[in-house]
Amino acid sequence: MSQSGLLAGAGQVAYLDVDDTIRATHGYAKQGAGYGYSGVKGLNAQVATLSTPLAAPAITGIRLRKGSSASAHGAAKLISESLATARRAGAGGLVTVRADSAYYQQSVVAAARRGGAHFSLTARMNPGVVAAISRIPEDAWVGIKYPQAIWDEREQRWVSDAEVAEIPYTAFTSRRQDQHVTARLIVRRVKRLDPTGGGQDELLAAYRHHAVFTDFPLSMLDAEASHRDHAIVEQIIADLKNGPLAHLPSGVFTANSAWTVLAAIAFNLTRAAGVLASKLHAKARTATILAQLIAVPARIANRARSWRLHLPRNWPWQSGWEALFEATEKLPMTA
Repeated sequence: MSQSGLLAGAGQVAYLDVDDTIRATHGYAKQGAGYGYSGVKGLNAQVATLSTPLAAPAITGIRLRKGSSASAHGAAKLISESLATARRAGAGGLVTVRADSAYYQQSVVAAARRGGAHFSLTARMNPGVVAAISRIPEDAWVGIKYPQAIWDEREQRWVSDAEVAEIPYTAFTSRRQDQHVTARLIVRRVKRLDPTGGGQDELLAAYRHHAVFTDFPLSMLDAEASHRDHAIVEQIIADLKNGPLAHLPSGVFTANSAWTVLAAIAFNLTRAAGVLASKLHAKARTATILAQLIAVPARIANRARSWRLHLPRNWPWQSGWEALFEATEKLPMTA
């Protein structure tokens, strides 16, 4: 990763995102297939990705699990292993583990801290979180740039249906005292179109609230915006499901597990190829890199006892392909 420049900027700031997905299966021959949280019969793939503000994500950990597995099952181990991989890949600065509410667990926080990272988790709207939100004073809410927001020049602030505030919060208080975690509860609220509450506590009926539990040492607005970028891991999952994970080829669970690991390796190699080729391809989707740099129609010919590769004329991405070819020749060979 470091040799190809795949994770530019990792020495300063990096984000480890964790999520999982159900890969649907059909028939009765797939070992481990079952019904999980989505109600879809299949196998569950848990993924950890590492990205920076300057670089698109690379996969640092992946595992295939039974379809009935809970989202956060084994997450602490995956995070520990992925943080170790991230450090070896050059992530020596500020690293933050981000995840959704399925991973709002003390074990996830503990794994992040053991690995020297911060955490940013979507908080579940349990009674404790709801009570904490209700204690936030009305004048503490700050408008943020959001769809249809208006900038007020006179007051130098955003006039928006979305506002953010924060309050100190201690989580996991049902556990032992030494496992309690005190950090920041950053809350974004958006006005409801349906003011009846829509399933949240009546105390919060006028707004939809989205809480983030974090120890991320940034300003409130930057920390909240950074957490929303956690959705980038879903793009990686979509890439995998549109590519090698479109079909798990075997009925044997261990074979499909190996296939999943190979899919992650292929994804990272493809991403590295894009970085070496051009700035245009550095953040391109896998399908784009395949079409423009890898699946290139060419003809091999032997002339004057030398091999020649005849590439298409007027290929729009010729410069990128040549840059990739030259860069791979210069990379040192490793055992």
